[in-house]
Amino acid sequence: MYIHPRLENCRRIFIRDYRLDMEIGAYPHEKNKSQYVVVNIEFWVPLALNTPVRDDIDEIVNHDYVRPGIQRILERGHINLQETLCDAIVELVLSHPKVIATRVTTEKREVYADCACAGVEVFKFKEAQQ
Repeated sequence: MYIHPRLENCRRIFIRDYRLDMEIGAYPHEKNKSQYVVVNIEFWVPLALNTPVRDDIDEIVNHDYVRPGIQRILERGHINLQETLCDAIVELVLSHPKVIATRVTTEKREVYADCACAGVEVFKFKEAQQ
């Protein structure tokens, strides 16, 4: 598996199959219709956070950032495109001071009769501080 040089001294954290029931879709027939979306979130933090106590990781994943932040995104209402959702989650995760990179994928099931699922992936590094 290829590891980008900027991530060699980092710990990878993975939130797998985070399920959302939300309004997402660009077509008129999708407005006001709740749809099932699966989100996978990977992010990298410096290895210095790899301590026996999970407090640092739990702080990012559960208490202060990722899950509550996603709920705030959903509370805004209808999301037009999966790309919009991915971009919003990437920016949310990267806004945490300990996170240096993130990858977010979303998958929407049973999209259309001729399309079983549709997915989007976004990967981004935090911009270097100057």
